[in-house]
Order: sequence, then C-alpha cells, then structure tokens
Amino acid sequence: MLGATEPDENGTEKDPSNWVTGDEPMTGAQRSYLDTLAREAGEEIPADITKAEASEHIDRLQQKTGRGES
Repeated sequence: MLGATEPDENGTEKDPSNWVTGDEPMTGAQRSYLDTLAREAGEEIPADITKAEASEHIDRLQQKTGRGES
C-alpha cells in the first residue's frame, strides 16, 4: 500500500543498493530534496550521485535534521 507507515507485509521495501535502477542518476525530486536537507545539515553532497546513493543520503540527513520518521 502506498503511503503506509509500515513496510508492506510482502517485504517489498528494498534496500537501495538492490534497486534495478539504483545506478541511474538521481531524479530531479531527489536532487531538490537532497539539496534542502544538505543545506539544513550544513553538508555538501556531490551532484553526480546515483538514485540509490541519493536515497541513502536522504535517509541519513532526514535523521540528522529531524525530518525523518521517529
């Protein structure tokens, strides 16, 4: 179910390193959100990272900035 707070009972939530498209360049939405999070965290992230790398940075920075799930 999209928008669920818990992973699907079928275990469909995948580790970004296992994504089929994880080695593609990050999306525009990821770039925008990651830019916001990095600024708030006082960090600089390379602009040429993959979707999987962007996802991992987003997860980490959400926790660092308090924007992540509790």
